[in-house]
Amino acid sequence: MSAVFDKPSLLQRVLPLFRGFDWLLILVLLMLASTGLVAMYSSGYDHGTRFYDHGRNMLLAAGILFVVAQVPPQRLMAMAVPLYTMGVALLVAVALFGITKKGAQRWINLGLVIQPSELLKIAMPLMLAWWFQRREGQLRPLDFVVAGALLAVPVGLIMKQPDLGTSLLVLAAGLSVIFFAGLPWKLVLPPVLIGGIGIALIVWFEPQLCADGVRWPVLHDYQQQRICTLLDPTRDPLGKGFHIIQGMIAIGSGGFWGKGFMAGTQTHLEFIPERTTDFIFAAFSEEFGLAGNLFLIVCFLMLVWRGLAIAVGATTLFSRLMAGAVSMIFFTYAFVNMGMVSGILPVVGVPLPFVSYGGTAMVTLGLALGVLMSIARAQRIPLNERT
Repeated sequence: MSAVFDKPSLLQRVLPLFRGFDWLLILVLLMLASTGLVAMYSSGYDHGTRFYDHGRNMLLAAGILFVVAQVPPQRLMAMAVPLYTMGVALLVAVALFGITKKGAQRWINLGLVIQPSELLKIAMPLMLAWWFQRREGQLRPLDFVVAGALLAVPVGLIMKQPDLGTSLLVLAAGLSVIFFAGLPWKLVLPPVLIGGIGIALIVWFEPQLCADGVRWPVLHDYQQQRICTLLDPTRDPLGKGFHIIQGMIAIGSGGFWGKGFMAGTQTHLEFIPERTTDFIFAAFSEEFGLAGNLFLIVCFLMLVWRGLAIAVGATTLFSRLMAGAVSMIFFTYAFVNMGMVSGILPVVGVPLPFVSYGGTAMVTLGLALGVLMSIARAQRIPLNERT
């Protein structure tokens, strides 16, 4: 007598892989992705294959999210030290043998040309979360000093390339882990106050500090020029100030409701530079106005809120720190990009998540969201029940 076993259908085998997913987070991501596709079609339909490539990059990021979400946080933690070590080693290799493009030495040829600093956006918070997990219950001031040193090494190497935008994102990711790990407020407030006073002094003495021939220590010349241009874009309206001025004109001309889909004159007459990458927010603002901007901002706030909610419910310190860091990465991306396009922050190479064109950034975002989804799944599914 033979027994007959029913073979599970493809759907029955696939559905368990989605078990425990945070569907509210998925909904927010779909809203952002849809907005990004609409903005990219309008600003880049005549820009070669940008729209189709943007859609392909989104699908690639979704695939990475799905794969990483299947990996339990415990295994992600085991990858922290190797990823961080490899990332720092590659940054050193870039400093010694890297490829220079447009005055920046950020890439290295390993058979495939890569930008190692992108890896540190994830490897850095992973490493610090691993470090504080090991020190849980016995934290000392020295442990925060070690964490600061672990953060300073890659940030310093990235700034030397120079790449202010990426170094800012890596620094924000690392500082968020250190802060969420319990850094005392007495150590947080003094640097914040000093930074605030420093900014006020720069604004007050801008005519003297930005006068011809004056050079600032530490910063590269182009970084100094970006800050001076931010303080007074009219210093060079057809040169270094052109980006900021045109971005502000586009945002202001959109009004409340915007000029309409594919009806932006600043965008399609090519007054907005980099309209499919760093300055796509200006193109979006012109066509969809303040109403569209508020929708986009609410979507990003919902993403950050959902990430922090996942962090609060995480079962381990490592998971809490990583979820909090990923949330702050998205906040930093959105805040810096919108701020530089609006003229309240210096222009740096930071894309707007899901909206700006860029394959490497999209892959990094997919990886970060995969980590966040893995942590969310761990709250709902015990490790021994994962497929």
